Amino acid sequence: MKKSTKLQESTVPEKIQEQGGLNSEVAKNVSLETGVPAADVYGVGSFFDLLSKPHLKVRVCTGLSCIMNGSEELLDLAKKEKLPAESCSCLAACDKPVAVLKDRFVLPNVTKENIISSNGNWKNLKSNHLNEDGNWFGHIGVYKEKPLAINLGNDPTFKNNAFKKSIKIGSEGILSELDASGLQGRGGAAFPAGRKWRSLLDQKEKVRYVVLNADESEPGTFKDREIILRRPDKVLEGLAIAAKLIGASDVYCYLRGEFQLPIKILSKAIKEHKKKGSFPGINFHIHEGHGAYICGEETALLEALEGRRGMPRLKPPFPTEVGLWGKPTLIHNVETIACIPAIINNGGDWFNNLGITGPGSKVYCISGNVKNPGIYELPLGVTLDKLVNYAGGYLGTLKAFSPGGASSGFLPAKERNRPLDWKSLSEVGSSLGSAGVVVLNDSNSMKKAVRETLLFFENESCGQCAPCRIGSRFQRESIDRYIDSNSSNDLNLVDDVAWEMEQGSICGLGHVASVPLTSARKWFPEDFE
Repeated sequence: MKKSTKLQESTVPEKIQEQGGLNSEVAKNVSLETGVPAADVYGVGSFFDLLSKPHLKVRVCTGLSCIMNGSEELLDLAKKEKLPAESCSCLAACDKPVAVLKDRFVLPNVTKENIISSNGNWKNLKSNHLNEDGNWFGHIGVYKEKPLAINLGNDPTFKNNAFKKSIKIGSEGILSELDASGLQGRGGAAFPAGRKWRSLLDQKEKVRYVVLNADESEPGTFKDREIILRRPDKVLEGLAIAAKLIGASDVYCYLRGEFQLPIKILSKAIKEHKKKGSFPGINFHIHEGHGAYICGEETALLEALEGRRGMPRLKPPFPTEVGLWGKPTLIHNVETIACIPAIINNGGDWFNNLGITGPGSKVYCISGNVKNPGIYELPLGVTLDKLVNYAGGYLGTLKAFSPGGASSGFLPAKERNRPLDWKSLSEVGSSLGSAGVVVLNDSNSMKKAVRETLLFFENESCGQCAPCRIGSRFQRESIDRYIDSNSSNDLNLVDDVAWEMEQGSICGLGHVASVPLTSARKWFPEDFE
């Protein structure tokens, strides 16, 4: 057998996919082709959900918004109709429940009638909400009071004025505007973007990479999907500016494998830029993920790009020091990088002054019990009531909301006028996270909402560290026992386990996996007596 190289190793997931998914014969064939030991090939394939179950062609989303809209009943019906169906984690289509994954294409608003009409053949499964091209777009709210950073309602321009300006003002000019903007990472960590860029420039290694993290999988979050669909020009131009600044020749775009339409749109935009010669010396590469929420963690994403199981690395060193293939790497999520062109064009002060309680505009996702679920780019710091007003109003009486995706936990209705920003939410033990707001009215059971969110984290734990692997299962089993027995004794140890997970887990998943339960018990004690 030939000895494998780093490049050959990185192709393992794609070669498994090309051969129809994982089995022992495929593992053997890929091993012979790449030189990677068959056991390692099998290990990679078994890690990713879309590779490990090639027979499974229908996956019904069990994210919170889909559960609230009857996904469990839909799954039961699909199985009754003899469809090869199972449940799956959030499909980033919370605005169009119930979402169903057909092979690798997300179908929105799937109904019981759609299931029955398929006649037990997964290939016949359809949604009535696809356009004439067989694709779909979510709902966006257009902010009319003033231009914002991404402006989702505008068409792509591909004029690349910001990139041209960035060449003129040079590295210090770019960094000066980035510092003035106050731009913080929009993926959840809120780390200052300017500081991250400067730390990379300080590295002695001259081979560097830029990576786009578009592995959007947080329940309640679907903004990256729509940004790529509607403003691929902003995404690519922001990436090009970053690459030019740090001296990177290669940009890797890691998108969810379930994002077939965004992959298509971004690929088309890359071809257009290449044809025009927009970004000389910069090569864009698209990588499809294969079904693993944990790859949204930046170091797990790097492992997956390199063709291995998507397990987080210990930090330090950080990716800006030792990243993709051991080289300094700048990683940003979609929303963060899409803000860059407007900052360069209009100035950092302009961006800083857009917000209400902090710098910039913010793309908020909202789903659950509201009239018009979708994404809304608004000044940073709007309240829940203000956001819901843009979304057409509440359905029913507000009981609780998740302000920043599953990892932010739940807050009670009395916090509805708290600014949706990082500082304000941290004051009540929550976080803005990915700004995936899920609204629950008083018809929802907090115990059930908590249970489904805990199940998500249990299923998506990579299993690398014991506190997360064991703790996430313990928390879910505890809530199951409590629901069955209604005895608070079944919850006696959950706070201790939450502390162990927060302190002992390698990555953020383990740090926050208990938050849905601990926050619900804090704010809704009457539901857990």
